[in-house]
Amino acid sequence: MEIVKSLIITGFGINCEEEMAAAYRLAGAEATIVHLNEILLKDYSIHDYDVLNFPGGFSFGDDLSSGKVMANKIKFKKLTNGNTLIDELKLFLEVGKYIVGICNGFQMLVKMGLLPNINGQFEQEVSLIQNDSAQYEDRWVHCKVTADNPSPLTKNIQQFAVPVRHGEGKLIVLEPSIKDAILNQKLNCLSYCTADGSITDEYPYNPNGADLNCAGLCDPSGQVFGMMPHPEAYLSLYNHPDWARKKRINPALSEDGEGLQLFKNIVQHIQSQQTTANTQK
Repeated sequence: MEIVKSLIITGFGINCEEEMAAAYRLAGAEATIVHLNEILLKDYSIHDYDVLNFPGGFSFGDDLSSGKVMANKIKFKKLTNGNTLIDELKLFLEVGKYIVGICNGFQMLVKMGLLPNINGQFEQEVSLIQNDSAQYEDRWVHCKVTADNPSPLTKNIQQFAVPVRHGEGKLIVLEPSIKDAILNQKLNCLSYCTADGSITDEYPYNPNGADLNCAGLCDPSGQVFGMMPHPEAYLSLYNHPDWARKKRINPALSEDGEGLQLFKNIVQHIQSQQTTANTQK
């Protein structure tokens, strides 16, 4: 079986790259961390990898709305081959590969136009703005998975706990046709919920006031996935603040953190695709 290769972008204030690399390694993939300038200025190729990741952090200090400056570098900075990185990302997706963004990375994907990309034009259709609480939210929440959504990352998961760490996590969808398409195509793949799984947009369960109660989005192909909470921060049961009680209640409870399953899912999905492709050669 081929090893899945994961590329993780860092630089300019991204600070969750090591956790994301750990997630992929625990899931059985190879993880490589690369500064964005290596790609923009030095011809480092994204095409040697199966999944490209934009981790969380505070790119450019979030001074011009979170993720906007980084998104603009990716959209407009010319590479040595004359393309922009967004051009290369389109080619990356055309051959069936995957892109994941967490928190600040989700903000980048939205502002690059990769999510939700309803119209297929890679133009920004939604945004992520300041939380309704007007404060930075740093705590644990619960997410409910939208059944039958297109993303392989959420396969066979119904609900999970995960930390949020953001000040601008409120998804806004101003165009009714975009909102309808997100709902009809089940692209709002994650919703905030209570501990018992009841979907609610009430604070504090929804930490930011997002439209559609949305904690995560995917594109219609399922190849691009983004979420505001941090699954890479819950790779071990012992990351959870209440792990001791959980383990006492259920001694057989897995020592994996609930966030790890998303990374296992994408790695297993890519491996399955690779196996199918090899049998057809």
